[in-house]
Amino acid sequence: MAESIGRIVSRWSAAGHRVALATVVSTKRSAPQPVGTKMAIDDSGQIWGAVSGGCVEGAVVEVAEAVLAGAPPQLLEYGIADDEAWDVGLPCGGEIAVWVEAYAGDELAARFLELGEAGGRAAIVTAVAGAPRPGAKLLAPADSDSAGTLGSRPLDAAAAALARESLWSEQRGLMALTELGATVFVDVVAPPPRLVIVGAIDFAAQLSEVARLSGWRSFVVDPRARFATSERFPAAERVLVMWPAEALRQLAPIDPATAIAVLTHDPKLDDAALIAALASDAGYIGAMGSRRAQQRRHARLLEAGLTPAELGRVSAPIGLDLGALSSAETALSIMGEIVALRHGRSGGRLLEAAGRIHDAAAA
Repeated sequence: MAESIGRIVSRWSAAGHRVALATVVSTKRSAPQPVGTKMAIDDSGQIWGAVSGGCVEGAVVEVAEAVLAGAPPQLLEYGIADDEAWDVGLPCGGEIAVWVEAYAGDELAARFLELGEAGGRAAIVTAVAGAPRPGAKLLAPADSDSAGTLGSRPLDAAAAALARESLWSEQRGLMALTELGATVFVDVVAPPPRLVIVGAIDFAAQLSEVARLSGWRSFVVDPRARFATSERFPAAERVLVMWPAEALRQLAPIDPATAIAVLTHDPKLDDAALIAALASDAGYIGAMGSRRAQQRRHARLLEAGLTPAELGRVSAPIGLDLGALSSAETALSIMGEIVALRHGRSGGRLLEAAGRIHDAAAA
């Protein structure tokens, strides 16, 4: 496995090298790398990573070397038409903006990368233009108070608000604080999202596999030990033989980056799982069953004391309308809905949609 950028810059810094970081902060059209992609350059000429397909790296390295020699951080922009893109530009016809800054001695930048290495969640806001000091940072970990300053209380308040929003949306990119006349870059580190699957049915094996392929960590929950075995669910990170409320306590905190899919068709388990899920901050809650079964479940949960607003959080019937027939197709339908809603999309056909195909996100 390739060494991560956090480990690279830590190792280079520990060896006494000065290090510069180049980060893709904005993209348009067919850019070769997503926002958040980083390249490290040290004072001995070592290079790790890439911000494009190789077409602008040389120019970025030259600027990084100037920054290491004492020049201020710089925002670089590259983009050129397809038939002209044979100098310093992008043959794909896209456009990118790259922020180049010194890393050495930047405690907030180091802490941000450390949190990413440790599987933590944090957002960092960097002043790019319009602030008293370009390159100033505000770090907002999910589990502690923010640190740092962009140079003024209004800027810090606006940056903290952006950081809180980005912590869970995980949206990265250049953002204009128009009223304050500033432009900032928001970056995020976060652990893989989690999917809690309630119901150790055969179909759950396909769903946990699709989740794994999608970069999610899945957990299968069922109090029936005969069905809830790790052998039946090899793609799941963990199989919990317990009732849903206890399992969610074990997996706490259930945060907005956690999805819960209830699949059992057993009212005792379904209802218990939904009551526990709705008491959490889960970003997605879905339940399997026919429309008639959903109506009966809805009535039971109202009688149990849940409100219509609370039940409105449940996606039921679960999944996108793919016409799925097999277990694998149904798993694709559910995972498709979870991913679409996580990114604020409806899950419709791209040919019928307008706007960007891909939102800015780091790989």
